[in-house]
Amino acid sequence: MIPTVPHPRRPLDPSDPVRQWYENELGWATVPGAPVRLATGLRFDVLDVPAEAGYVALRHLDPGTGSPVALHPGHRTRGGRMRFLVAAGSADELPGLLDWLEWGALTLDLRAIGAGGSIEAPWPPGMPGTARLPGMPRVSPPSSLGSPQGAGSPGAGSPLTSPQGAAVWLRPPEPGCEVESSLPTMSALPALSAVGGVGGAPDLVRLVDTMATQCHRVRLRRACAQPLAFS
Repeated sequence: MIPTVPHPRRPLDPSDPVRQWYENELGWATVPGAPVRLATGLRFDVLDVPAEAGYVALRHLDPGTGSPVALHPGHRTRGGRMRFLVAAGSADELPGLLDWLEWGALTLDLRAIGAGGSIEAPWPPGMPGTARLPGMPRVSPPSSLGSPQGAGSPGAGSPLTSPQGAAVWLRPPEPGCEVESSLPTMSALPALSAVGGVGGAPDLVRLVDTMATQCHRVRLRRACAQPLAFS
């Protein structure tokens, strides 16, 4: 029997453990430069929404899907951003999908990042030495929203921690597992998409509709909270 030859890996670089984890443990492409960024459009695309909408959406989605979700606390946005990994090519489908779902006429804070794009790499879960880094806050949903089902760090009861301001995983990817099988994707027929996905993967149509609904509600709440302007 011919022995199995492992895939070649990049030389270990102890000075860049974040890039090392993504490239060597997950096999994901990164973009040169600092901080580490993940290339989109290859293994996955990304749906980017306000964190406020994302937390509520998580409670309406099947917690058993397991598709990776990241939180970027942000400094200039209200409450940060939440990023949902979806099947590669989904970014191209988003405009037509929003039109089909009758969301296309509204301005929504919902965008997709696909081929040629990138996102900041969330801090790898359980990275050695994480707890010793300075300025590491607990990352949790706003108290008004509660904790969404399915969101949390690896290991029951452990807090989500990262260097100050860094993105973190709410649903982390699993090393050694092909991420594509867990990502929301389009069903073969739009009529079937409304009720389920294909091959066990969660359904992109339901995810986008849920995200659009929550983004619209966040937009309405923020509009109502604006002080009245008097001339």
